[in-house]
Amino acid sequence: MSYMATTLITIAPTGAEAAKVDAPALPVTLEELVQTGKECEAAGAAVIHVHIRDAETRPTLDPIRLRDTVAALRESTDLIVQLSTGGAVTDPYEHRLKVLDAAPDACSLTCGTVNFGDDVFMNPWPFMAELYQLTQSMKVVPEFELFDLGQVASLRRLLDTYGPPYGGRVHCDLVMGVPGGMPGDTRSLVAAVEALPEGATWSATGIGRTTLPVMYAALSAGGHLRVGMEDTLTFAKGRPVTANAQLVERAATAAKTAQRPPMTPDEARSFLGVKRR
Repeated sequence: MSYMATTLITIAPTGAEAAKVDAPALPVTLEELVQTGKECEAAGAAVIHVHIRDAETRPTLDPIRLRDTVAALRESTDLIVQLSTGGAVTDPYEHRLKVLDAAPDACSLTCGTVNFGDDVFMNPWPFMAELYQLTQSMKVVPEFELFDLGQVASLRRLLDTYGPPYGGRVHCDLVMGVPGGMPGDTRSLVAAVEALPEGATWSATGIGRTTLPVMYAALSAGGHLRVGMEDTLTFAKGRPVTANAQLVERAATAAKTAQRPPMTPDEARSFLGVKRR
């Protein structure tokens, strides 16, 4: 089956913003995360985008916890393990670079600084360049996170300066609907996709109430999907998400309806150029 005939579904189950007290279904312990991974893989996910929490459920980049998380997800699922190098907006650059020491299959690489609600998510050029070269030397597949159209220019600059990513595939995620980033609508999605480097593949993420418009726009334009409680805590108006698998099931149903059923983790490894560990 060709990749255009299938859909890559990424689950982003936790994030660094939501609090467990406000969202009881949020997976914050290793056991909860592994259980979530199993459920989401069964529902159609092929990639898990991982943020972790400490014993008090606060966001952390603790290197031992990160290594344990990668190992546990590998042992219990076939999912591609993609660690966030964004962490929380307060994490220092050196801690974010050390995320790769946990030897994930893949990682996120945000292509620019963006206003993030009331905060600023900092990704200056020297940090991006260092992180990108680390992904190449450590054989970790980067997913280029694009919050705004100007970040596509920075992606092109990375590729022009340092060459292709490990694995040889340029895969991006359009993060849409963040207050401060590009809006989560069809017009913005089409503009972003048209600006991407030739041959690049892409997923799209709609934050909050932009989840469904972005999902349908992405499927209609030949793109792939990222869903999860990192991005939305509401399934429908007045209905909180009860489990991450609920969001994967909805995305998988939409993908099947579009006659582009979910990719298996093995298909996704070939598609993304992820090495088998």
